[in-house]
Amino acid sequence: MQNTALITGASSGIGATYADRLARRGHDLVLVARDRVRLEALAEKLRRETGRSVDVLQADLTRRDDLLEVEDRLRSDANIDTLVNNAGMAVNGALIDGDPDRLDQMIQLNTVAPMRLAHAAAKAFAGRGRGTIINISSVLALVPELFNGTYSGTKAFLLNLSLSLNEELKGKGVRVQAVLPGATRTEIWERAGIEGDVFPPEMVMEVGEMVGAALAGLDMGELVTIPSLSDTAHWQRYVDARNALGPNLSRDHAASRYQRSVAA
Repeated sequence: MQNTALITGASSGIGATYADRLARRGHDLVLVARDRVRLEALAEKLRRETGRSVDVLQADLTRRDDLLEVEDRLRSDANIDTLVNNAGMAVNGALIDGDPDRLDQMIQLNTVAPMRLAHAAAKAFAGRGRGTIINISSVLALVPELFNGTYSGTKAFLLNLSLSLNEELKGKGVRVQAVLPGATRTEIWERAGIEGDVFPPEMVMEVGEMVGAALAGLDMGELVTIPSLSDTAHWQRYVDARNALGPNLSRDHAASRYQRSVAA
């Protein structure tokens, strides 16, 4: 059985780089994006340079019929053992100044589509006893104050989805990884109307280095990979602090500081 990776948002940036790296690791590919011309050009290049089989599946994941077609491919193609949930978009500006229709489109692409694809992949992979689901989140899932809350909220959704799905799939032969890049040099910022030089150079990682780090994290067995984080103890302290909240998040009485003495 041939290992095949289905990659969304594969026509450029992070998705195209994953396609290149995974093909060179021996994966056949199913490339998913809206831009057929770009997809075909990338597919031809990878076939020529790697000898791998590369299929193109043109789809706009905000369109239900297109999304269902990709879901069906995940369910029906027994060779697919890797899903890279990468397709996404950003919308610049504060919520109160934003276009709610544009924000709604972002939510559909950044959360609804990857949730449905993760659902299809998880069921299919668990049934086959093997597979990997990679969800491309963002460090903004952890620091929502740095950008608009709708975008960071979609990325927090992907992180939460990954953490929960990892628990669901334990013992079923399916791995889950959430990748939380910082600012990465791709077209997403230009498409969102954000000037490329808005970030200090020391904050922006080249896409090849980012994907290389993410794949290294996958090889190391990481559930959450933050490509720019040098000291993993920082992440562990965050996890420990979150877990410490657990016993007190749901109790039968309000915390003492909320209770007032009532005079007799």
